[in-house]
Order: sequence, then structure tokens, then C-alpha cells
Amino acid sequence: MELWGRLLWALLTGPGRRAGIPGWISSSWQPHRPLAGLSSATELVSHWTGVFEKRGIPEARVSSEYIVAHVLGAKTFQSLRPILRTQPLTPQQLQCIQELSSRRLQRMPVQYILGEWDFHGLSLKMVPPVFIPRPETEELVEWVLEEVAQRSHVVGARGGPLILEVGCGSGAIALSLLSELPQSRVIAVDKGEAAISLTRENAQRLRLQDRIWIVHIDVTLERSWTHLLSWGPMDLVISNPPYIFHQDMEQLAPEICSYEDPAALDGGEEGMDIIIHILALAPQLLKDSGSIFLEVDPRHPELVSSWLQSRPDLNLSLVAVRRDFCGRSRFLHIQRFGP
Repeated sequence: MELWGRLLWALLTGPGRRAGIPGWISSSWQPHRPLAGLSSATELVSHWTGVFEKRGIPEARVSSEYIVAHVLGAKTFQSLRPILRTQPLTPQQLQCIQELSSRRLQRMPVQYILGEWDFHGLSLKMVPPVFIPRPETEELVEWVLEEVAQRSHVVGARGGPLILEVGCGSGAIALSLLSELPQSRVIAVDKGEAAISLTRENAQRLRLQDRIWIVHIDVTLERSWTHLLSWGPMDLVISNPPYIFHQDMEQLAPEICSYEDPAALDGGEEGMDIIIHILALAPQLLKDSGSIFLEVDPRHPELVSSWLQSRPDLNLSLVAVRRDFCGRSRFLHIQRFGP
């Protein structure tokens, strides 16, 4: 996704990144009746932009443009041919726009409304409450790809790296790596049944199902990890785990806290609960000099470094921290060393 798209997503999701209570929110609001005479895409965008602004919907114009473009079969309003912006819409198209716009008025994220979203060049199906992949995570994928390219002479003795993704969600990370690394294999795990189902569906849609094993596992249960040992030592462990500090959960935008699974968001008191499980158990799964790549909160590099220093028995070292496109310390590269 281009930089403008990344910034757009940051705006659409408000001041927070993750959040809250799963399921659909109810509303006493009744569907808004389109004004008489509205018929073209351009007129509909203007109309719904005004409605969204009056209701305090963030990024009102962008939201309306995405919805109208989607109904007309395009990714973005800007990509519509000029004639499609001005010609009359059918009654069915008008009704569909109204229905989708009513969901946005209930603060449903655009990604769920459209039912799909692009991530690192892949079109992925999106359904609530499975976590929506963020633009920052595309940078995590890019970093992993850079490291694999630089270490191609040592990873993947059988032609490509064996990768474990912890918390696969929609499958965004795993499937992006599979599509970019034709010889790679991925084991994707998640404790959410909805996430497992969606990753499997997205893998099939992208015809990548032959190189991915999708496993329903709760990584907080140590016995679950023993199941992964049979796959053999891993080259890489990668995760965008729940890392929101628990006290920050209530500050997140309604689009997030009302629709996405809190289990994919809440990382505990210091946002470290799942991160610690990954760090404690990953050395059992990693090859010598294997790597862990994590997306974290900007406060975590220091916390993770201190925690690793307190556990020298793990033979893990924080070797690099990378900033995201907003300049925040967001990604960690941790490497196994020694025996």
C-alpha cells in the first residue's frame, strides 16, 4: 500500500490502533433517505460526505468515496472512469450505497463494510471480528523479506525458509510472505476459530493453500507449542501479537473497539503478555541463528530488551529496532545465538 494509503488508514482508525468489544453494535438510527434527484456517483459521494460529517464520522469523504467506488466495482473513487462518476446509478446501486453507508454511520470500519482490503498487493477478505491488518504491518513484512534476501545462503536448506506466524488473523502476513517467497512454507497459528477460518479462505482465494498449514492453537498453553515441534526447527518466527497496554484499550476509536476481537488487541498490563510467551518458547522451535520478528508498541523495545537480559538462558538477543512510517519504534528483530 502506498504511503498515502497508510496515512489514510491511520486517520480512518482514529487515535488508537486496536481495540475492544466483538460483535455488532446496535443503533436506533434509521436508514437515511437519499435526497430527491441524486443519481450520479459524484452526487452520492457529496451527499453521504455531508451526512457523515453531521454524524461525526471520521474521514467522511474518504469513507463515502470507498463505498461508492466499491458498489461501482472499483477499488478507489479516483480509479473510476470519468463517465462512471457522472452517469446515473441504477436503483439497485443506490440502495446498496445506502445500506453500506448506514453501516458506516454505526462506525463499522470501511474494511468490514467492503468485505475486503488490500495488504501488500494482495486482496484479502475481511469479516468481523477478525483483526484488520494495518499499514504498519506491511513494513514488518518488507523487513522480513529484506532479511531473508540477505540471508538466503543460510536459511531454508530445502529451497526456502520455514516460517511460523503466531496470531495469523486474516492471514495477511503469512500469505504475503508465501506470495513473495515461492519456496517458503508457513505454519500459521491462531487461537480464534474465526481467524483460522478466514486465513484458510484467503489462502484458497489466493491459491497458496499448498504451502501453508493453519493450526488452531492457543500459544499461552505450553502444551500447544509441543505440537509444533514435529514440524522441525523454524527459520523464522513472526508475529503481530496483541500489544495494546490494557489501560489504553478504552481510549481506542469506536471503529476498533466495537467491532474487532479484544483478544487480538489487549496485551495485558504492559502489553507484553503474548510477547513473553513467544519469546519464552520460540527458542525451542528456532534453528541456530533463527530470528523472531515482532510488531510492538513504541514503549516495548526497552521493555523487551530488559526482559531478555533477565533471561539469559533463552539465548536470545535484540539485534535491531526499526521505526514505522510515522517514525515510531515499531518492529523488533530478535535472534537466537549460542547452543
